[in-house]
Amino acid sequence: MRIIDLTLPINNDMPGVDVSPAKRIKTHGWNATTLTLYSHCGTHMDAPCHFLDDGRTIDQQDLSVVVGPAIVVDLSPATPKQLLTVDDFASVANQVTPGCRLLLRTDWHKRFGTTEYRNELPRISVELARWLVDREVGLIGVEPPSVADVNNIDEVTEVHQTLFRGGVVILEGLANLDQLTQGIVQLVALPLNVIGGDGTPVRAIAMEEN
Repeated sequence: MRIIDLTLPINNDMPGVDVSPAKRIKTHGWNATTLTLYSHCGTHMDAPCHFLDDGRTIDQQDLSVVVGPAIVVDLSPATPKQLLTVDDFASVANQVTPGCRLLLRTDWHKRFGTTEYRNELPRISVELARWLVDREVGLIGVEPPSVADVNNIDEVTEVHQTLFRGGVVILEGLANLDQLTQGIVQLVALPLNVIGGDGTPVRAIAMEEN
């Protein structure tokens, strides 16, 4: 089994993160660190309550949805502000069935650390969000930090609400999908068990059969 880490590394260069020393061996007898993490920093999972007043919280996430086979949809290389549509899924449309998991490869993770990463991200159209809901998709994973334009409150709200109301789990900020060599991989993306959480960083991995 080949394991590919799909997670952005967490350090002080990541927005929304502060990693600072809490204890040191020389003075306290052991090393320990204080981690301050924005709930949607880096590679993370959204909970429905992120955009829905009555939405589920992250501790209520069904873990069976975030572990299992996932289809890799190659949309690379995405262009800045590209609007992803149903037509972009023509090659995998017959595989998009109820409960399936989709990982959207755009190679956008390569722009992490640039202003384009957040402000010019390729995003899911409302039409595509509705199509995914109609197909009863279980999970979508994307490389940008959001499925929609974070600088357009109407767009980001409508796309998130459409997916959440349709029961689609949203995984954002993935990395290294370009290292995958197979069209279907085993995905593990476990959220932290944050009671009442609107989202949380995850450690996401993909597994390929040798």
